Amino acid sequence: MRYFMIFSYDGTNYKGYQKQPGKKTIQNTIEDILFKLNGEQDVNICATGRTDAGVHALNQKAHFDLNKDIDESKLKDSLNKMLPDDIYVKSIEKTTPDFHARFSVKAKEYIYKINLGEYNPIEKNYVYQFNKRLDINEMERALKYLEGEHNFKSFTKSTDEINDYTRTILQTSITRDIKNSNVIIISLVGTGFLRYMVRNIVGLLIEIGEGKRKSEDVFEILAFENREAAGITAPPNGLYLKDVFY
Repeated sequence: MRYFMIFSYDGTNYKGYQKQPGKKTIQNTIEDILFKLNGEQDVNICATGRTDAGVHALNQKAHFDLNKDIDESKLKDSLNKMLPDDIYVKSIEKTTPDFHARFSVKAKEYIYKINLGEYNPIEKNYVYQFNKRLDINEMERALKYLEGEHNFKSFTKSTDEINDYTRTILQTSITRDIKNSNVIIISLVGTGFLRYMVRNIVGLLIEIGEGKRKSEDVFEILAFENREAAGITAPPNGLYLKDVFY
């Protein structure tokens, strides 16, 4: 029986989503519990993608197969009772055997939170404490230049060698947090993202907001197709996988 799951997590205490031998990850943690619920048979969770150490998810989505036919509500309750309190299953439903949580994705939305105001130790794991003013208008212009289909090789990990670096960013925005106007939220909706791509884009936006670069530099950086052209990588703690669309 194939199940479709929506879940959220605080990535602070994990070495990322993807399972790794001997390391505490989101996938390892959930699969260990599903192993017990599945009559001590291995279960492989296939999520929409991996998130790095310290990155959070509001609506991560995945599918998995069980040997047993378990009622969805009971399965959800059992998982949440056994999971640590920094992972929460929001919903589970049965799906068709041909559904694939990763390959069926049409778009994803990531958001990145930056505090421009006074340092807040309570939110240090959830909002990047930049604590200085930025030129938001110039950053917004740079984001608009990134919309559309581009080769994003300059914005991925330099050691990653893949066949195609082309991705499409469908929509971008920068808004103020309704609870704290000193916190800005950068949103990127795209058909797919390369490793570290969002954090590298945010790193460039910060440099532009500081006045170290101009928004028009985006065109040259994209054309250069080299990681060294794009600048700093923003830290993981401000990044969230907000949603996945099918």
